Amino acid sequence: MSKRKNPSDNGNPNANFCDFLMELADFEKNVSRNIHKYNAYRKAASVLAGHTKKIESGEEAKKLNGIGDKISKKIDEFLQTGKLRKLENIHQDENAQAISLLTRVSGIGPVKAADLLRSGIKTLDDLRKNQSKLNHHQLIGLKYFEEFEKKIPRAEIQEIECLLKAALKDLDPDFKITICGSYRRGKTESGDIDALVTHPSLKFEEKKKQSEKLLKTVVEALNDLITDVISMGDTKFMGVCRLSNEHPFRRLDIRFIPNHQYYCAVLYFTGSDVFNKQMRAHALDKGFTLNEYSLRPIGCTGVPGEPVPITSEEDVFDYIDYPYKQPEERNM
Repeated sequence: MSKRKNPSDNGNPNANFCDFLMELADFEKNVSRNIHKYNAYRKAASVLAGHTKKIESGEEAKKLNGIGDKISKKIDEFLQTGKLRKLENIHQDENAQAISLLTRVSGIGPVKAADLLRSGIKTLDDLRKNQSKLNHHQLIGLKYFEEFEKKIPRAEIQEIECLLKAALKDLDPDFKITICGSYRRGKTESGDIDALVTHPSLKFEEKKKQSEKLLKTVVEALNDLITDVISMGDTKFMGVCRLSNEHPFRRLDIRFIPNHQYYCAVLYFTGSDVFNKQMRAHALDKGFTLNEYSLRPIGCTGVPGEPVPITSEEDVFDYIDYPYKQPEERNM
């Protein structure tokens, strides 16, 4: 999945607020390592991105679910001055800027970035001179840094989707594939391509050998599309693909999902983060626990029972009595 997913989109009247909130979220995640604040900024940005009216004041923003006093004051400050003191300070902090840059390299997380910074590495040129400090994934992230930064137009993902579906159909018509994330939510651009694949024979998680063999077969069938392998396990491929010499290199993940878990996984990986959290909270209110693997009823002892059978996304919504939302309606 992409590291720099911004919920703001073209035509969003609150894009300026979303941009600074996402920048603050990145800072809290990668530099301060404060996941609570990271989640708060992400949620506020998502809420504002889904709000069709331009926010005129912090007080107005506070009426929206997920925006508290501190964030509303930042919105007022931005409206009054066109900037934020906190962001100005971050921009002037050389170490914060270095970590922010390093964590944009695919495969480099906050811990690794801090470790590199302690070694005196602050720029991409520094990284290129110290490639011995990087693992295979990080080396590929560095190699394709500029291209991974480019958003992928929807039309390009549609072409890749057609190639994936055709290759799978040639192998076995019973394969099922769904490209999730912002693409499935109807966005015009995406940061990467995250494909979920299942097959009727993928029924039990313990059949690792069978899953690994199938995944290798699929990846081999995509030889013309895939240019680099980052990693390949028994259920997940991470790599790089390119449509043609005229196109940039793109990040591609393919996950194999057991058949009985497929629709819970599709729901989860479609997102958005905020929508998933809302659904999980609603499921708990209705006596269920929901995650990317299953939907389970919670008994009187508080212990989740056996997963209920799920044959479509709509089944999940029905079980927890939640009005069905089309993927395009999940951009929160």
